[in-house]
Amino acid sequence: MTDMSLPQSDDRRARRNVMVLVAAQAIMGSQMPMIFIVGGLAGQMLATNRCWATLPISMIVLGSMLSANPLSALMARYGRAAGFVAGALFGALGAGVAAVALTKGSFALFLAGSLLTGTYMSAQGFYRFAAADTASPEFRPKAISYVMAGGLASALVGPELAKHTNDAMAVTFLGTYLAVVALNLVGSLLFLGLDIPKPARAADGALPGRSRRALLRDPTILVAMVCAMVAYALMNLVMTSTPLAVVGCGYSTGNAADIVRAHVLAMFAPAFFTGHLINRFGAPMIIGTGLAILAGAGAVALTGVQIEQFYVALILLGLGWNFGFIGATTLLSSAHRPEEKGRIQGINDFVVFGGVTAASLSSGVLMNCSGTDVVAGWNAVNIAMLPFLVLAGASLIWLALRPVER
Repeated sequence: MTDMSLPQSDDRRARRNVMVLVAAQAIMGSQMPMIFIVGGLAGQMLATNRCWATLPISMIVLGSMLSANPLSALMARYGRAAGFVAGALFGALGAGVAAVALTKGSFALFLAGSLLTGTYMSAQGFYRFAAADTASPEFRPKAISYVMAGGLASALVGPELAKHTNDAMAVTFLGTYLAVVALNLVGSLLFLGLDIPKPARAADGALPGRSRRALLRDPTILVAMVCAMVAYALMNLVMTSTPLAVVGCGYSTGNAADIVRAHVLAMFAPAFFTGHLINRFGAPMIIGTGLAILAGAGAVALTGVQIEQFYVALILLGLGWNFGFIGATTLLSSAHRPEEKGRIQGINDFVVFGGVTAASLSSGVLMNCSGTDVVAGWNAVNIAMLPFLVLAGASLIWLALRPVER
């Protein structure tokens, strides 16, 4: 009777943690759509060369990549809450530095603030892993999905805050970054309710799990990392360029915010059922479906630049990211032992955000400097998705065709 009650007890704790993480995703996560809406436009305003307009977004992702392993190590030693609070404080600091940069008209200082903001983005990425920490194997895909679904509220709140704050002060976009400071400071209090035990230290003589090299030789881990990187990088590649393309085609910043809102809703709304689909069809099938939807997003974007085409392309982009990224996260979580999580999760996010850094940097160059006009740049961004979709699709097929090890 006692043994049968353990999974239920574990999932009660897991559900409590999911509630905290959903709230954090909803409140603090609102800053990411805010920053992605105004970051490229602010960069375009401050930079002397328009080709570097999306460099602030690239710096955020670079900061996320560089802080992934240190944050993972911090959480492995002191627990998830410590890492999440650290991420929030760096998010507040980064937004504060960016606000000062706007008042001074300094692109270099704005880049420094963006780099610091990346630590928050990295910490937010670990919410999905924290959701799985105390969950039973059956509840784990749902826990990950529910936490990702918390972004649904951020999709509603973030763009609306951006619309109401970008011109709220004499300095354009200053109000947006001050609002981000407040979101981080208030949101950090949520982690007082997190109930995830600190990782137990290995007893003398206990096996510490596989080395990093051995983990990276595991085919399932390798494919999960490739697919997560491709799904996230391509989403970022296109989303980063979207405000520049929308405004460049004669629409308003408000139109850009509305399109990004629709995109972020599509990123997170399906998470309510993505876990159920993964349980039924398996993570590889859901990842493959996500990659196909991402290809559809690129195809729609190439048909034209009417406002409706931006909406449809960005909605498909969000849905494809949801299936691809949540599927890859679930696949990774099933391929390592508990004592290996601090090691492989940091490596995974380093690789994922390394790809996203390259994508966000390429986005501005492709958008502003690869063609004669805005439409040519937008087409170049979407055509650039193809080789990476082929890479991820081929890796999934390779994994499926491998003989089952006994």
